[in-house]
Amino acid sequence: MLIPVKAFHAAKARLAGWLPDRDRERLARWMAERVVDAAAPLPTFVACDDDTVASWAEEHGAEVLWGPGLGLNGAVDHGVDTIAGKGADRVLIAHGDLPLPHALGEVAALDGIVLVPDRRADGTNVLARPCATTLPASYGAASFRRHLELAMATGLPVSVRSDPHLSIDLDTIADCRHPLVAPLLRGLLGGRVLDGVAP
Repeated sequence: MLIPVKAFHAAKARLAGWLPDRDRERLARWMAERVVDAAAPLPTFVACDDDTVASWAEEHGAEVLWGPGLGLNGAVDHGVDTIAGKGADRVLIAHGDLPLPHALGEVAALDGIVLVPDRRADGTNVLARPCATTLPASYGAASFRRHLELAMATGLPVSVRSDPHLSIDLDTIADCRHPLVAPLLRGLLGGRVLDGVAP
């Protein structure tokens, strides 16, 4: 399991108009913890370039893959290479901002290349693949289309899994108000933001 995790204090910038810095950091940490917990019992690696995230990852039993200056795609590619070098033949890549990650184990058990797009079929929330396959990370806007094209070009079996839980990531205030997510966030963030009142 490979989880790229951005520095908590810099995460969820698109929510800055709705959440103060401390709440955005709390939200980022909460989601990352849920993803790491859902990864068990898989060996888990956290790709990061932040000391706080590295310490957090070690406290949660994950191995740190340090990658300063690599960016998201470089960190993922470096992480896959490192994991392959440790003898793994498959890798499951999941972002650390999934509030409902409990189905990750089901994706890990599938064969071939598996893509789980976000709700808008724009981003790639989860990607499972053989380590030996050449499939460079291509995250960013419209990554799902690019990853699907790259996956099809490998000649391996490719499946797209539309999962109602794994497709949810929290980038906007509308995402936070999703009916499956909002009840979980009320205790974390309070009701004012979720009910439509900006700070």
